[in-house]
Formats: sequence, structure tokens, C-alpha cells
Amino acid sequence: MAMSDQEIKDAIIEKALKNKKAQLYVKDFYKCDPDSKARKIKNLANELVTDGKMVFFSSGSTTMYVHADRQRSENVN
Repeated sequence: MAMSDQEIKDAIIEKALKNKKAQLYVKDFYKCDPDSKARKIKNLANELVTDGKMVFFSSGSTTMYVHADRQRSENVN
């Protein structure tokens, strides 16, 4: 059964909070719902950035995602 958009967003947030590393690639979120296409996962992750729950992190060569609370607490800029 396919997960709803909100369920996928919740899974992305949970992974971002519980993962050992604060910065995650969008591909790290693909396992949150293996039935969804990669583009849908990316769009939902970007919606979380728009909502202020996640923030972008640039390593210089690629863009990663960080949960907003972890970004503040770990001073990831």
C-alpha cells in the first residue's frame, strides 16, 4: 500500500533526526518509501524546506538536507 505524502514527510523527518550524520543526500530518503519515485521524494523533501522543517546544506559540490533543529543545535551552516 502506498504511503500518503504526509506519511512520507514524517518518515523523512524521522530519518533526518535519528541519522548519525546531520547532513543527508536526497538519495538517503529514498528508502523512506521504496514504492515512491525518486522525484516525488525530492519534491516532498523540498516542501519540508519550504515549510521550515528542513534546511539545505551545501558542501560546495552538492546540496544536502539537514533537519532545522539539528542545524541550529550543531551549528551546521
